[in-house]
Amino acid sequence: MMKRTSGVLMHVSSLWGEYSEGSFGKAAYEWIDFLSDCGFGVWQTLPFCLPDDVNSPYKSYSAFSTNPYFIDVPSLYEEGLITRSELEGAKQASPYICEFRRLNSERMRLLSKAASRFTETEKIDAFMEKHPRTEEFCKFMALRAANDDRPWHEWTCDVLCENTLRTWRFVQYKFFEQWMKVKKYANDRGISIIGDIPIYVSLDSADVWASPELFQLDEKYNPTGVAGVPPDYFAEDGQLWGNPLYDWDKMTEDNFAWWRERISFMTELFDGVRIDHFRGLESYFNIPATDTTAKNGKWVKGPGMALIKALKEACGDKLLIAEDLGDITPEVYELVKESGFPGMKVFQFAFLGGSDSPHLPHNYPSNCIAYTGTHDNETMLGYIWEVDGATRRKMFDYCGYYGDNWDESRLPIILTLLRSHADTVIFPIQDLLFYGRDTRLNIPGKGEGNWGFRITKAQVETIDRRELRYYNELYGRS
Repeated sequence: MMKRTSGVLMHVSSLWGEYSEGSFGKAAYEWIDFLSDCGFGVWQTLPFCLPDDVNSPYKSYSAFSTNPYFIDVPSLYEEGLITRSELEGAKQASPYICEFRRLNSERMRLLSKAASRFTETEKIDAFMEKHPRTEEFCKFMALRAANDDRPWHEWTCDVLCENTLRTWRFVQYKFFEQWMKVKKYANDRGISIIGDIPIYVSLDSADVWASPELFQLDEKYNPTGVAGVPPDYFAEDGQLWGNPLYDWDKMTEDNFAWWRERISFMTELFDGVRIDHFRGLESYFNIPATDTTAKNGKWVKGPGMALIKALKEACGDKLLIAEDLGDITPEVYELVKESGFPGMKVFQFAFLGGSDSPHLPHNYPSNCIAYTGTHDNETMLGYIWEVDGATRRKMFDYCGYYGDNWDESRLPIILTLLRSHADTVIFPIQDLLFYGRDTRLNIPGKGEGNWGFRITKAQVETIDRRELRYYNELYGRS
């Protein structure tokens, strides 16, 4: 997949539609048509796993789960699995934001009704036979329901809730069925799909419940240390993620079997996968479990090339991308180089240093993925507003824009990245639209108010498809 190309970063949840969040319905196909018309070759998404209670896709009840809210509701109606009144009752109040509260309170009940009416159970059985870790997740959720949704280490009941089990098995099967049709439609039109894999899992997850020996826990299943990152550009106290850390010595014993299963699952869903927080494979940040900030953590050596070789064996010719941002040491640079994985460059970081900054487009190697910003960054327009005047002027001059109308800097910035040596250039949808900070997807370290951004079809239609195709072709990306 590493040919000269370009694409757009937008999570499925941000797609337009009528049912509270983006899905695998009509809008997904229209979105792929848009990408194709523009000459883009990549659609990059965020993780597909079930999000946590603050709607983050980077923390989940299972690394082998999928998000039920992406299931297209009208398709269920067309299959006779929900009624017309149930379909009408699921319609959204607003098209401009993901209605997480409503989804969390209503959608699983609707999907449970659909599951109770689905009679082709042999299809679900066959799917689960091929995806035992997903079956494990379904059982975990059924046991969790039977224990009043308490964390697994507080469970007292070992009799799972059959209705919950049936619903989750149906949901996981239906998700795959719908997504594979979308993915085929994209691939048939020359669009490759890049997914995202969070490096860590949650303590309260099927992953830790089923295999506690693979994590750094005490005899009561409490973490002895937790994950995060030290103070950086995003957070002055660092980021205290709280995930349990892997016991890499134990994982080495079976050549990282759990990780090989995980990457195989991801590369079934996607044509390529970005490995979030790749530097944690070289050294991971171990924070005392009782601390309230990440300031006192320390770096501990990770599995390095031993894990990377296992991942390569498991994923075949699928693309793996190293998210090599943050506190990067010479050892991390060497690991990325030895892995052969493309690393990441972010234009918003380009003017934090001198002319030798690896994030300046004239320094990009071909084997990298270049972004105006990631899901964790401010939008490009928001960044332009927040930087000091001298940095803003320097950035504009670098892009060959000598005016002072900030809106007019959009195209010069896009063209600067398209001209670069980077094999792949990715623009968040907000940066193609040149939207401000009110459309930012995520603020790291902020628990509430993230992940809700959505676009409308009318907004996408304001983008000049012919202009983007012209420049993608001009710079050899289409």
